[in-house]
Amino acid sequence: MPPSSRDVGKDVIRREAEALTSLAARLGPEFDAAVEAILATKGRVVVCGVGKSGHIGRKLASTLASTGTPAVYLHAAEAFHGDVGVVAGDDLVIAISNSGTTAEVTGLLPTIRATGARIVALTGSTQSPLARASDVVVAFGEVREADPLGVVPTVSGALTLALCDALTVAVLVRRGFGPVEYARVHPSGAIGRKMTMKVGELLRGADTNPVVRANATFQTAIDALTKHALGGVSVTDEGGRLVGLLTDGDVRRTFAAANGLVKDLLTRPVADFMTKKPTSIGPDMLAFEALRTMEGHRPRPVDVLPIIDATGRAIGLIHMHTLVQAGLTSGKDEG
Repeated sequence: MPPSSRDVGKDVIRREAEALTSLAARLGPEFDAAVEAILATKGRVVVCGVGKSGHIGRKLASTLASTGTPAVYLHAAEAFHGDVGVVAGDDLVIAISNSGTTAEVTGLLPTIRATGARIVALTGSTQSPLARASDVVVAFGEVREADPLGVVPTVSGALTLALCDALTVAVLVRRGFGPVEYARVHPSGAIGRKMTMKVGELLRGADTNPVVRANATFQTAIDALTKHALGGVSVTDEGGRLVGLLTDGDVRRTFAAANGLVKDLLTRPVADFMTKKPTSIGPDMLAFEALRTMEGHRPRPVDVLPIIDATGRAIGLIHMHTLVQAGLTSGKDEG
């Protein structure tokens, strides 16, 4: 009786995962050399491949271009009919071939060499014709594919794709490619917009700035919490400068510790119950950074942050839900 579809699927995923783990442990100086070659390129990165490797190469070129590295894809077969003309002497060619013997790819190497362009090989074997003709070789080694015949590019495809992603991210980090740069190359994209949104853009005047004075009663602060439903209220001194924060959680914890003697609490000043010197942010902080601040807050994450101006005055309050509704992704929601 043949194995179930689910068992087959699990086996494929397990084999690919094991191969990826092994590759990560074996990544060596040749990877560094490939990254340096990309960073040193004065022209473009031209990614060349055919078949399944070509599909992965097209994705590599697209991802590099969208993260600050000018890159194009060159179909190896089309290159023989004039498209190789896109390669110039100050370019870097990344040639992808699992076997390193793909005729369409290896056949182009003399022409590419004649332009003066450097070549980085992403391949399986360091002894292949492609590897021997390249300046830098990043090889993942001999692998056993995950299909019963051992010939369908499954494991090798996963390794090639992972190497491409690893190169892209390593180059991105070395370039210092950040949210502003990302938005520049995604001018009309929703992702670019989210990456440059500032928390000040999400404020709506008094509706997003619940404030009470430090000498206000606990009851007054609770009323402000209820009215604005933002999960917190900023507590200020007489000059409007932030001195504390009262959150829904503070109220619940206070009531839980009161043993039923709530009435006596309500007339006391909110300063007795607020969180003093809370974490605060400025209106020019990027919204995604505000979300990271909330999630990374210690000793525990927070759902709300007061926003202050340059003089320390409370000018707004931002809740995590507002950031998520604006299109940002919460790490909490992701699991």
